[in-house]
Amino acid sequence: MDSELIAGQSFPLDDTVFIKTKVLNWLRRFNTFCFLDSCEFPDGDFDFLAGAGIRRQITLSGHEALERFDALVKEKRQWLLGHWNYELYAGTAGPASQNEKAVDFPGGFFFEPECVVYATGGRLFIEGQDPAAVYKELCCEVAIVPRPPHLQEPVRCRVTKEEYLQTIKKLQEHIHRGDCYEINYCVEFFTEGAAIDAPDIYRRLAAHSPNPFAGLYRLHGQWLICASPERFLKKKGDQLISQPIKGTLLRSRTDAAGLQEEQAQLFQSEKDRAENVMVVDLVRNDLSRICSEGSVQVDELFGIYSFAQVHQMISTVSGTLREGVTMADILDATFPMGSMTGAPKIRVMQLIRRYEKTERGIFSGALGYIRPNGDFDFNVVIRSLMYNEPAAYLSYKVGSGITIYSDPEKEWEECLLKAKAIRAVLEGRA
Repeated sequence: MDSELIAGQSFPLDDTVFIKTKVLNWLRRFNTFCFLDSCEFPDGDFDFLAGAGIRRQITLSGHEALERFDALVKEKRQWLLGHWNYELYAGTAGPASQNEKAVDFPGGFFFEPECVVYATGGRLFIEGQDPAAVYKELCCEVAIVPRPPHLQEPVRCRVTKEEYLQTIKKLQEHIHRGDCYEINYCVEFFTEGAAIDAPDIYRRLAAHSPNPFAGLYRLHGQWLICASPERFLKKKGDQLISQPIKGTLLRSRTDAAGLQEEQAQLFQSEKDRAENVMVVDLVRNDLSRICSEGSVQVDELFGIYSFAQVHQMISTVSGTLREGVTMADILDATFPMGSMTGAPKIRVMQLIRRYEKTERGIFSGALGYIRPNGDFDFNVVIRSLMYNEPAAYLSYKVGSGITIYSDPEKEWEECLLKAKAIRAVLEGRA
């Protein structure tokens, strides 16, 4: 059956949080699904969006696959959900890393779901062959008592703190020599022999650390549990929007005056502003390769946004797509995102391959959707757990932007801060 013949229907929605729990329970029956969650932030077009089951699928690696993907997007005009790994070859991305792999998601994967469920405007929409039957299934979903996480071994870092500090100093030597201006360096925390209930871990992480680009993604035995605050790229009509994050500060105060003081502290941080303006310049350059001349602009510079655990410095850059630009063209110009690489992009990606111990994989890649009309929205995969269920391998990665002004000790503390919510959930403290 062609996508154009799939029926859609809307239903009343009295309690978004309640139905979201039902949808997450319903998704357990599928071995491939993608659940994207705004966690009640106003940043997206949906309160949540879920795609489940596979009608068509495509696994991506290299330009030839991207060209086939372009053809699929243009020809079929259907919903597509999925991801791109950081190492996906897309112009500036270069060859895949040979470093040790963590969780084995393919370089890229997208699927046309059998069923799409999303909430927006106070209604629940279901698209599929029998929306009414799916709605009935959702209403009949009962509460599930999840098994608590079991970790045979404690979570440990792939590098020692001393190794981390020495690496930061080496990266700063590269900056001194003029090899780069800023580089995002990441480390992996992992454990083996892990048994977790991924949907329950997602539910608890989203409750403890709600973020506007969260998601739960399953591809057979591979799971992504994501609590990302960052948008990579959104397309609406001919407009592209990127919102890179550079600048993080612990949120510790709860009173209004204290929050304002913390926000002002981050806004006035010269180190964070330097990082942020560098990535803004990089994004402007990336977008200028695919947008109409003179259309790329900075809509907001050094915006301070507060989340449950941290304050973030977020800037917004937009532009008008040139006619005829394809998805492969967009990826060539913009991926991987500047906030997770650095400047200049190609050189810092070479240094990342040299100094990081593990392949990034889906971490610092992108997860999201493409609508039937070609519009799309993708996050940056950060603040996330990756879980290889058959191998019982659990991993999360954190990093920070390194500049000439960076204090290695403070960068280490920033990494631990970014992992704080994940650690609390795994240890049963959230």
